[in-house]
Amino acid sequence: MKTVALAFTGASGMPYGLRLLECLLQAGVRVHLVYSQAAQVVAKQELGLTLPARAAEAERELAARLPAQPGQLRVFGRDDWFAPMASGSNPPDAMAVCPCTTGTLAAIAAGMSDNLIERAADVALKEGRKLVLVVRETPLSAIHLENMLKLARAGAVILPANPAFYHHPQSVQDLVDYVTARVLDHLGVPHRLMGRWGEDR
Repeated sequence: MKTVALAFTGASGMPYGLRLLECLLQAGVRVHLVYSQAAQVVAKQELGLTLPARAAEAERELAARLPAQPGQLRVFGRDDWFAPMASGSNPPDAMAVCPCTTGTLAAIAAGMSDNLIERAADVALKEGRKLVLVVRETPLSAIHLENMLKLARAGAVILPANPAFYHHPQSVQDLVDYVTARVLDHLGVPHRLMGRWGEDR
């Protein structure tokens, strides 16, 4: 079973993160989830969703809500240094930070590794695993752009949450699905969220 580490941070765009989690589980992917305290605030603000502070409680609630098969979803605290994703001896197959704040972007670019999100991203880079950063900010300063360039050169995929319109979206969910589909593509996870360019409509 493919393992993907998924991190939620405090940028606006929690619908992208939750939809990505749902699609990964539906695709039979094992997910190791970690989220920041700011992500808990944003989830409540944007989705009315309470992300519990205790990892075990969050694991039970999210697995029941989405749903997940037994053992398919594991949730870790942001200071859990015994999580598999914290070590290069047991890295995930890929990792996504969705949504990704520019603060998290900067910390990863600097190799800070002060919490599990930053450390897991550092592990993904150093072990040559796919790291997808779904940055949600506008406009972007020179500092943001320099951090993106630094990470792109290190092997990360910078995938801003920019929905397209050529597929004629009819709802906000269609826009969310477009971005989610692009993230899944880069994680190497099959999906049927939308038709592809050039396919019969």
